[in-house]
Amino acid sequence: MKKTEDLPVRITSISELHRMLGLPKPLHPLISISDNSELSGKRDLLPHCFVFDFYKVSYKKGPSGKIKYGQGHYDFEEGTMVFTAPLQVLAVGEEDADTDYYGVTLNVHPDFLRNYPLSKTIKNYGFFSYDVHEALHLSDKEKSVILNLFGQMRDELELPIDDFSQDVMVSYLEVLFNYSNRFYKRQFITRKAVNHDLLTRLEHLLNSYFDSEESLAKGLPTVENLAAQLHLSPRYLSDMLRSLTGQNAQQHIHEKMIARAKEYLTLTNMSVGEIAYHLGFERPQSFNKVFKQKTNLSPLAYRQSFTA
Repeated sequence: MKKTEDLPVRITSISELHRMLGLPKPLHPLISISDNSELSGKRDLLPHCFVFDFYKVSYKKGPSGKIKYGQGHYDFEEGTMVFTAPLQVLAVGEEDADTDYYGVTLNVHPDFLRNYPLSKTIKNYGFFSYDVHEALHLSDKEKSVILNLFGQMRDELELPIDDFSQDVMVSYLEVLFNYSNRFYKRQFITRKAVNHDLLTRLEHLLNSYFDSEESLAKGLPTVENLAAQLHLSPRYLSDMLRSLTGQNAQQHIHEKMIARAKEYLTLTNMSVGEIAYHLGFERPQSFNKVFKQKTNLSPLAYRQSFTA
């Protein structure tokens, strides 16, 4: 059984986080914007491992280039955005406490979004499920857009609260997230060489999986397992593949499986049941259903179309 002291410390409110870091009380209990320079020398006040009950968006720029963030070293020299969702486990490395980098951190509690469509659509912004090493690296122009938005949001927070305050802030959040989506799409395009290499490695993993006996023992490959072997988050893998091929990771797996099934149906005498089992399906009916969805033919009809 895991020891209590090894469990992440849960920080339930933005006010609690500000108290822990010795920051001024937030102007609004459910949303805050802080200057990262205020955190200099204070990161050691945080637990080694922790989770927030709220969203965090942080723009960081470090004068010395690479710094330790969580379990790895990442380059913040050019300006980077990191997005974390509620209950996502975070960790502070030993080198973080002494690192000087500047930027802005936005904290938003889900209750701030309650009764707004964004409370549901925020889950569609995949970057909240990315790992830290899949951060968004901004160009100078993009950095200007993001910092301008943060500045407008800070100005709005400092105004007296009225009937429109929350509406305006939620609108700013939507604009911020939509710009971030746009900039991530740009990043997928500008890093095509790296992403094509990942696609090649994914193809190799899938071919090796179906060539070996793994499918017999483990069933169909999962997005989570493939992403782990590529050292990516499942959401980042799917979004990266969609930018390259128009298909997400699950669709890519199914396409590879269908291609292999067609080989078995046309080049071997294996029964449909044997093929289903060999590809990792527990029941032939499940294989028949997926195959027909993808090809508009049953496996048997597909085979007969080559023997007619």
